[in-house]
Amino acid sequence: MRTIDLRPGPDGHAAPVTDVSFRPDGSRLATSSYDGTVLVWDVSGPAAPRPLTRLHHRRLVNAVRWNPVHPDLLATASADKTVAVWRIPDAPRLPSGPDGSGAEDTAGASAPVLLTVLARHTDDVNAVAWMPDGHRLICVSEDGRATLWDTRTGAFAGEAGTHAAHCMMVSVSAQGLVATVGEDGMIAVGDPDRPGHTVRRHCPASVEGCAWSHSGTTLAITRDDGVAELLAPDLTVRRTVTVARTAARAVAWAEDDSLFAVGAYDGCLHVFDAEGRRLHRVRDARMWPRSVALARGRVAVGSFWNGPHLLDLATATPLAEPTAPNHGPNAMAFLNGELLVGCDSGTVLAFDPESPEGPEGAEDTGDTGGTGGTAGTVPEVRLLPVSDSPVLSLAADGGQFYAGTYAGNVHRCNAEGELLAVTDPLGAPVPSLCRTGDTLVAGTYNGALVALDPVSLAETGRGEPHDGSVKSLVPFGEGFASAATDRTVALGGLYDRTVLWEHGNLVNSVATLGERAVATASRDHTVQLGLLERTAGGNSWEVVRRATLLGPDESVKCVALLGDPESPVVLAGSYDFGLYRWRTDEEGTGLRAGRLVEEFRQGVSCMLPLDERRAAVAGWDGRVLIVELDTDGEVRVRRRFDLGALAGRARRDAWAVTG
Repeated sequence: MRTIDLRPGPDGHAAPVTDVSFRPDGSRLATSSYDGTVLVWDVSGPAAPRPLTRLHHRRLVNAVRWNPVHPDLLATASADKTVAVWRIPDAPRLPSGPDGSGAEDTAGASAPVLLTVLARHTDDVNAVAWMPDGHRLICVSEDGRATLWDTRTGAFAGEAGTHAAHCMMVSVSAQGLVATVGEDGMIAVGDPDRPGHTVRRHCPASVEGCAWSHSGTTLAITRDDGVAELLAPDLTVRRTVTVARTAARAVAWAEDDSLFAVGAYDGCLHVFDAEGRRLHRVRDARMWPRSVALARGRVAVGSFWNGPHLLDLATATPLAEPTAPNHGPNAMAFLNGELLVGCDSGTVLAFDPESPEGPEGAEDTGDTGGTGGTAGTVPEVRLLPVSDSPVLSLAADGGQFYAGTYAGNVHRCNAEGELLAVTDPLGAPVPSLCRTGDTLVAGTYNGALVALDPVSLAETGRGEPHDGSVKSLVPFGEGFASAATDRTVALGGLYDRTVLWEHGNLVNSVATLGERAVATASRDHTVQLGLLERTAGGNSWEVVRRATLLGPDESVKCVALLGDPESPVVLAGSYDFGLYRWRTDEEGTGLRAGRLVEEFRQGVSCMLPLDERRAAVAGWDGRVLIVELDTDGEVRVRRRFDLGALAGRARRDAWAVTG
């Protein structure tokens, strides 16, 4: 397993902040990130958080939790399928550069100590919680399992529960009751020391978060339908609270249980008293409220930027904010000869992918397939500040482009990035867009397919929804193909859609070529390729040939098709950092192995065909490759660009213009 190498600077994270956790005394805050690291911050002066120590995993880090009994112990959970337990000294120092593994420190400083690595997990670990004894740890993972571990020895201590889908969160009460929740909509509460005494309840929506009150008398849970519930230990409902129109994700209690805070996918922090009355609603588009923590009258919230947000709990006013954006790429479009790249920062970078100049420190590979070339300077680039919220999706049409955001808006802009129209929030983040016929279709995190007028962006209808986030949309014939977290790929118009096939896990991306080939990328580590024909009546499609393509050993994030629709070349990018290609000109169906084309320093996030022989490929390490299909059927890297260098060039140009 390769290690994330995003080379974060000394002042924060190089990718969005996934989790936040206060030490019990409130003087330290741990944050985890997609950059594969954990930062421990001194927040004793809340107006100026100071990073003290950086800890490393090999993949993105999903969760951090301080030990309630031994306050110098910190558990960190990662997509590298491990949980690490560290002893964190009270006054470590953060040096200037990482060593690539373990914890950063300098000679003479008080270094963190790695005590235990729990490495027998079979899937990404989503969350952890300490038992009241201070030495056992509950870990929950993507495979639906909740497991119990003795951190003193690293020994597996048994199963603590099982879900039918991803187990999302775990919380342990002061009395030792373990609550787990999952995408299957199940809430389970049990005592690992009393097997067979588990109570369960099923909700009508996926359950994203849970937190016991400090007294252990009330369990707060947050659901994908925007509802929070306050439950007794036997899971009877004490109170139901409508938080938002979109998913409620994270929840945490104040120490005296007088109020609780909820982070929702409307981009807001919501604060309620214990009776469910709303006290505050705070919106900051830089916040990523998938994580919330409370301590000593303060609230910490995750972020798309380089550090956490800190707020005063009583007044909901900011105390400290992150200092710099991250330009992680999420989507691409091609407009008037320019490649548009939508980023976590809410900006769109626009540049000519065929510019005669290469990026600083990179290579124009020519015909060498990535083995030669001459370094140049950064090409002309424009930085278009489309939104203050991350750009999750892009679509281009004529002389304009559309951007879907995490905040749930769709923006229409001209080629210069000037805003022409914007929707009201659609009720959830917009991870997918496509233009088909005279309609712009937006796919939302809630599973909606929303039809928009392409000029005014007025809503004109809502189609048959998916039972999960619509991750990808592409035009196909008179309609479009859609891929979703409900494991399906569907084809048709807004109201008449046919499921083509299902994967074994959520579907991240769908690609088409002509009116013949469809390919999908899934978290089940496979790409599915199907060749289609119209049915006899001509009103629907049927799959006449299908193949399963193997190669990546982790979730496949994006897919594209090049070449001949009858025997396309398939490109796919994975969370294992690899860009793969498959040739399908061989006869037959079944399992086929791919070839590794290129490795990134982080997961491959998105790709876009530029024509039938070229595609742009972007990774969360900030690299963009232009690849080309040769006449011999091989895919070769032709150009390389670095988004950090491009953004720096744009800022320098803007400074030169303004003086």
